[in-house]
Order: sequence, then C-alpha cells, then structure tokens
Amino acid sequence: MRRLQYLVFAVVFFGFAGGGMFAEGAAADRFYRVVGGKADARTYNGYRRYNAGCNHCHGPDGIGSSFASSLVDRPLAIEEFRRVVRNGRSSGGTSVMKAFGNDPNFAPYIDDIYAYLQARAEGALGRGRPERLEP
Repeated sequence: MRRLQYLVFAVVFFGFAGGGMFAEGAAADRFYRVVGGKADARTYNGYRRYNAGCNHCHGPDGIGSSFASSLVDRPLAIEEFRRVVRNGRSSGGTSVMKAFGNDPNFAPYIDDIYAYLQARAEGALGRGRPERLEP
C-alpha cells in the first residue's frame, strides 16, 4: 500500500512540476515534437515543404496573405486539412485552392506540413526556419 502511495505521489508531482517538459514533447494529439525551440525531422520537413509551395499563397510562416487565409490563426483539424490539400477548395467566390493530391512534392508530405503548421499555431515554433532536433 505504501508503494502505491509513493507511486501516486510521484506521478502527480512530476505531472504538475514537469508540465513545461511535457509541453515541449509530443502529445498524442500533436503531430510535431519541439524541444528547446528545435523541431523534429517531420516538422522540419513540413517547414521545407510548406516553403516550397504553400507560402506563395498562404504567406510566410502560415500567417496568411491578401490572396489566401492564415493557416495558423484558426487551424483545421487534421482530417479536414488532408481533404482540402488533396482535393482543393473553393470559397464560392473568386478564391480557389487547387488540389495537390496528385503532386508528388506535396501529397506524401501532408502530415509533415500539418505538423509544422500545428507547431506554429500552438506557439511551439516562432517565425522563420526552425533549428533541427538531432535524433
């Protein structure tokens, strides 16, 4: 019984005291892992892929432009993000995002791009090129 009390105490204590440590790690609903401002390989690749094409419309670092909306102010859920990137989207007006589902430079990396944008949206990464987290 005493061991159980110590175990519960340790879990509660480290759960609260180590909150900042867990915030930088990979949570279950996070696609990214950022530690000390450094991005994991997936998130870093997402940054690279985003800047290879998405930034032309959605602006630097996902902040939006006069042509396309911000991807960090009100991020989409992962399933909707995948659907929009694969199939494109029309706002009903003059704004149209083409489909990237058949583009070999983007389709295989949708989750990487999402990881980068999620890290930006949650404040885990600032603007500009992130440093790489060594494996």
